[in-house]
Amino acid sequence: MALSNKFSRRTFIRTGSLGIGALALCPALSSLASSKADRKLGIALVGLGNYSYGQLAPALQHTQNCYLAGIVTGTPAKAVEWSKRYNIPEKNIYNYQNFDEIAHNPDIDIVYVVLPVSMHKEYTIRTARAGKHVICEKPMALNARDCEDMIAACKKADRLLSIGYRLHFEPHTIEAMRLGQQHIFGKVTHLDTGNGFTYRGDPNAWRLKKAMAGGGGLMDMGIYSIQGTRYTLGQEPIAVKATQEKTRPDFFKEVDETIFWELEFPGGFKTTGKSSYNHDWSYLKVEEEHGKFELGPAFGYGGIDGSVNGKQMPFPQIIQQAAQMDDFAQCVRQNKVSRVPGEEGLKDMKVVDAIYKSLDSGKWERIG
Repeated sequence: MALSNKFSRRTFIRTGSLGIGALALCPALSSLASSKADRKLGIALVGLGNYSYGQLAPALQHTQNCYLAGIVTGTPAKAVEWSKRYNIPEKNIYNYQNFDEIAHNPDIDIVYVVLPVSMHKEYTIRTARAGKHVICEKPMALNARDCEDMIAACKKADRLLSIGYRLHFEPHTIEAMRLGQQHIFGKVTHLDTGNGFTYRGDPNAWRLKKAMAGGGGLMDMGIYSIQGTRYTLGQEPIAVKATQEKTRPDFFKEVDETIFWELEFPGGFKTTGKSSYNHDWSYLKVEEEHGKFELGPAFGYGGIDGSVNGKQMPFPQIIQQAAQMDDFAQCVRQNKVSRVPGEEGLKDMKVVDAIYKSLDSGKWERIG
């Protein structure tokens, strides 16, 4: 079947091992395990939008443990373009009608869900049921309940689930985690973070549709601010109070534009954060009893920078997505839980749910 006809309708590393006894009893299993350990694992990208095109596919040209093995798209022209650009065989190209046939493809070990947020739950669950491991882009789902369903489905299918938190593999960010969680300069006394950009894109884009995106600047940009606070402190917030502003109501008809919040942690410590589709922010600023550190830009694809007590952090720039995907491939090889599993996405969405609830109530709201 011709490729054009097939798509004629739009529709840092952890260790582990298999049980030695099982391998001794089953030479075939031993051979299979050895084969998987020796080869790169195949990743299929589901959804070929800007992130897949501009970040993930290029990053997969630099990975050591995995490679771009397949794609899923509802656009025939994209199927042809990607097949030529990345030498993807026709048998590894799927659309949204025949997606479940991926279960029978041994070339594909991992499926990376890069779709509008409203589709994350469905395709994560379908991927797990097809016997493939899953990376789901952030935010994980429309709400915490959907996250719980996704986690449960992957556990039932005995498949690993990871969320696309690339910054957990980025050296400046890892240093911020160390400085904050280990209280290198004493206890944290102040933490403020913000992430956003001035949205001037298509007013009809899915990111501006509440049913597809779940929200606006908070879901898209604020998830980084929430993550930044949580991974710097190494603690989970217990309550939140939020306010918002909307200076372009005709443009952001369905979703939030700019949100400000306070997070309360056990013991009463409070942090501040914000997200926006109308301000250019990307920072994490932390003060401890005897020093301070910050990241800025803190969350972007183009590189992270940081300083400690006014001196620049001495770390190189890396391809964040390559490090993220390589780590997950090793987790699959070794049957080890990712450092950014589904539970990590769930924790963020509990905070997001509480922020939206606080906006409605005007009060402090408990998280979880």
